[in-house]
Amino acid sequence: MPWSRIFSGIVAITLAMGMIVAGGWYFTLGLCVIVYLGQLEYFQLVQAKGIAPAAKTTLVVSQLLLVTAALNSNLTDAAFPIAGTLICFYLLFQPKMATIADIAASILGLLYGGYLPSYWIRLRVGLDGGVSLPLNATASLNSFSFNDSWLHPWTNLTVLSQGLTVTLLAFACIWAADIGAYSFGKFFGRTPLSNISPKKTVEGAIFGICGSGAVAMLGAWYLQWSNWQLSGFAFGTLIGVASLLGDLTESMMKRDAGVKDSGQLIPGHGGILDRTDSYVFTAPLVYYFITLLLPLLPPLS
Repeated sequence: MPWSRIFSGIVAITLAMGMIVAGGWYFTLGLCVIVYLGQLEYFQLVQAKGIAPAAKTTLVVSQLLLVTAALNSNLTDAAFPIAGTLICFYLLFQPKMATIADIAASILGLLYGGYLPSYWIRLRVGLDGGVSLPLNATASLNSFSFNDSWLHPWTNLTVLSQGLTVTLLAFACIWAADIGAYSFGKFFGRTPLSNISPKKTVEGAIFGICGSGAVAMLGAWYLQWSNWQLSGFAFGTLIGVASLLGDLTESMMKRDAGVKDSGQLIPGHGGILDRTDSYVFTAPLVYYFITLLLPLLPPLS
């Protein structure tokens, strides 16, 4: 593995950890920057196919969608169709007549680059009650003050807020899936997984999903989830499969656009989309697993 890839990966993980721990507006604004850069790369892929989407309008309404998720996550689902309507309104009244492809690419940009990532804000910030208007990180550490030792909350993660612990666990599962699939597939992979991404192997994909499941089960046990064996296994498998599908989806878009990487922003990794594709489809699944499915699981007798 090239040193540039290792170094940039460490930097990316450090920044992600800082955003997650800080929470509140810090997490929201950090995600807004990532979404903005990712959407720029997405629209470059789209324009390489000769499509003319409403890029600027989609970028603006996507940012408003993310801010809405931070202020009141319940309004995000209502804001999504309104944002889509504004995009269509712009395309309908521009001087050049828009095509079906222009409209479809714009709405996909809103869904893929704005709406789906907003679930990370709902998870990290919304589960902790949202944020107030001042820039703060009050939603981060539950029952923590600067008079306490920094080591105290981290010796018992169960005292931290649900939004923080679940987001940390979800990211850890994604990292385990990505690293496991890459490492195992590189040395032991023999069976190609898909023509979309020739370097991916069945062996690597299975190991990555198993790695995600193992991390999730450990986290579920530590966080004292109900029926932690089942809930942890289901949580990790869901994340492992969703992260793989996100990776393949982005690879399909790149292959269709005729490019190897979505960009060159991150040394050794390519663009923002190349590093965040595993997180797009994962976000809503994690959110609804925690809010809908986990409470329904009965504890072990």
